[in-house]
Amino acid sequence: MSGTGQQARHAPSAADIEALARDAMERLPEGFRIHLSGVLLIVDDFAEEVILDEMGIEDPFDLTGLYSGRPVGQPAATGDMPATIHLYRRPLLDEWVETGVSLEALVTHVLIHEVGHHFGLSDADMHALEDEVREVERG
Repeated sequence: MSGTGQQARHAPSAADIEALARDAMERLPEGFRIHLSGVLLIVDDFAEEVILDEMGIEDPFDLTGLYSGRPVGQPAATGDMPATIHLYRRPLLDEWVETGVSLEALVTHVLIHEVGHHFGLSDADMHALEDEVREVERG
């Protein structure tokens, strides 16, 4: 991502975003991490059109992440797909450039929000979890 004027500069790849998200997951408190072992993490450029339509979102850049699955504690039903956290690379990169927030902080924020849905957390609980992760980062 860095370089001089002579070097080509490339946007972070899906693998780069996934690595940032996995690092953020490792910084979550143990009580959360143990319940995430079966949750899939998928990074795509954009959400599928059908998802955007279902959510009433017209601009694919408006969706940076999505949790799909049953929250922890809800009984599974036959035919349930595995719980999945989707991160959407292009909207994340757009927000990164527009806000000036570090990409690591942005990916962590979106990941924690989606993890919060997995646990059925309120927005206040998600903010508290994000604060806890920041404390781990500071050491």
